[in-house]
Amino acid sequence: MALAAGAFSLISATNPRRPAAVDQARLEQADADPANWMTHGRTFNEDRYSPLGAINRQNVSKLGVAWSYEMRESRGVEATPIVVDGVMYITSAWSIVHAIDATNGKELWVYDPEVPRITGTKACCDAISRGVTVWNGKVYVATLDGRLVAIDARNGRKVWEQVTLDRSKPYTITGAPRAARGLIYIGNSGSEYGVRGFVSAYDAETGKLRWRFYITPNPKGPDGAASDSVRDRALETWNTAAGEWLRSGGGGASWDALVFDKETNTLWIGTGNGGPWNRELRSPSIPGRNNDNLYLSSVLGVDPDTGAYKCHYQETPGETWDFTATQPMILTTLKIGGSDRRVLLHAPKNGFFYVIDRTNCGLISAKPFVPVSWATGVDPKSGRPIENPEARFQSAPFLVSPSGWGGHNWHPMSMSRQTGLVYIPVRDAPVHYAADPAFVHREGSYNTGTAYTAFPEGPAAREMIRKLLKGYLLAWDPVQQKEAWRVPLPGIDNGGTLATAGGLVFQGTVDGRLRAYNARTGAILWDIDNGAPAFGGPISYSVKGRQYLAVTASFGTPAYLTGAILSTKVGDMRKSRVNVYRLGGAPIPKRPVVENPTPEPPVIAASEEMLQAGSLNYSHYCLGCHGMSAVSGGATPDLRRTPYLQDGESFRAVVHGALATSGMPNFSAWLKDADVEAIRAYIAGRARDAFQEEQKRKHAPVK
Repeated sequence: MALAAGAFSLISATNPRRPAAVDQARLEQADADPANWMTHGRTFNEDRYSPLGAINRQNVSKLGVAWSYEMRESRGVEATPIVVDGVMYITSAWSIVHAIDATNGKELWVYDPEVPRITGTKACCDAISRGVTVWNGKVYVATLDGRLVAIDARNGRKVWEQVTLDRSKPYTITGAPRAARGLIYIGNSGSEYGVRGFVSAYDAETGKLRWRFYITPNPKGPDGAASDSVRDRALETWNTAAGEWLRSGGGGASWDALVFDKETNTLWIGTGNGGPWNRELRSPSIPGRNNDNLYLSSVLGVDPDTGAYKCHYQETPGETWDFTATQPMILTTLKIGGSDRRVLLHAPKNGFFYVIDRTNCGLISAKPFVPVSWATGVDPKSGRPIENPEARFQSAPFLVSPSGWGGHNWHPMSMSRQTGLVYIPVRDAPVHYAADPAFVHREGSYNTGTAYTAFPEGPAAREMIRKLLKGYLLAWDPVQQKEAWRVPLPGIDNGGTLATAGGLVFQGTVDGRLRAYNARTGAILWDIDNGAPAFGGPISYSVKGRQYLAVTASFGTPAYLTGAILSTKVGDMRKSRVNVYRLGGAPIPKRPVVENPTPEPPVIAASEEMLQAGSLNYSHYCLGCHGMSAVSGGATPDLRRTPYLQDGESFRAVVHGALATSGMPNFSAWLKDADVEAIRAYIAGRARDAFQEEQKRKHAPVK
């Protein structure tokens, strides 16, 4: 879809370069071009450091609104904006691409790949996209339903399209593609749903597949892929006679981190968790054998031109906790032991901060950056974690820290070249794990192999959980492997970070604030209401000498799908936005107060046993999208307030597929009529709680 092409012509007339004029040479010299943010982490090193310093510690308090752009959807936005020569390219939910004048927010064109909304049923964590990449006049987006699309940057028209995966399987794509050496690299998602992860490289001009590397081995034989050279080595670490992986593929999906290393000519891949999580179900361990399940939860280096294996470091051998290694990586050079070392810095879900040698994947150091219960440390000689033997939760439940929420998840971290510190949005979120003795793989459902328990009800229980789950911004010294400072944050799902030459660190928080910190001390220098959380990484760019700060604003992602009840503020169904700030900009507008009262819910006769069954089935099938205790965060309907709750037949029709084309799954294969009515009774109880509380506030005497 091409819109406002004339405006693009006007921009082009003032800039001799054609739109998205990015190539290998320009990206390799990105530090000499600080006005632009041309790739996901600004440079190939992905340190998310902006050399711009017009906005600094002395004047940051004078930031105001430059412009704000409203998107078409109300779902979550996790994208990092790309800015090239005065034009911003960004994705919203459902992989929709927007081209925007970076000086005033005027829409230039929109490309909608028309992702079928039913695809959202296969996406664990909202219908999100983490952004685009640009190369030689084209913009590339990977769609949620598995396509890689090249778009003409001049007019938003499709140039070519490739289906990158087997659509008969429950794959999705949420990550941003990367471009280097004339190729476009992309991974995929879906480990818990039953897929086998891989990374592919496509020719940027023609869309032809150049190579593919599978993260888990094929037990049936070679794939005819780059990974065949290490298939036998990987197979030795799996049970080839038993286990869920023989049917589902074992997981390992690389859904985020892909980093091109120009110094060692390596593509670094962060690989995913096992599917299902529980290794004893996925690939039962064999005494006396290597049960590491390569190449799950690893930092994997391959040749960027051919995909040929170079080296790997497995951060969590025999992964069983959803400890992905897909989190963002930073490439840099550190002076360690008196020598300059080319290193990869990584703070993955498992809670250890790794410094890895980029020349051979050797471990230099690893230290916990959050409380860790599953291991006591990492052996510096073997590079293996020193596991707590009870942490694998087979004989008894175990409180795992940091848990599958991750000590750090996909939210980008940054590194300041002034302080040498890495700024990490950290989660301290322990969770009880227990094996599921009755595990059955459910097609189209989230399969972990861990036992589900109903979410505890009542204000006291929820307050206890809020206190247990902590989030903070952590400044980490990667040489000394120790904390420099931290700032506590509300909730655990806070946004990515940006470090700048102005001595600042920017970050959005889960309650919708946007902050600037002193990069050396952590002192808060600027704190405003962004209207909604800025989950993705902030960026900074300049046009005609004026520096801008750009962030997104949206409700959605797991913070507002699953955990809204644990947040300090609940979202509402409003359109997502891009907000851009500059010195001397307009005053920050106040967030509108949205009243969404709960209608009086139906009275449903239900026994205690029925309510408990409804609570458990809700936790299993509904919680992931509609929230703990049926409290929605604003990206999906709040079931306590839906009119379908009033009528059992209407409610059952929705659960059994009446709204499937709108993205609501069809659960008829798993939930019979009695199960659905029990869920409705449970939701009605939560609605009754909300209704009574609202009535109490409404009729309370004014003080």
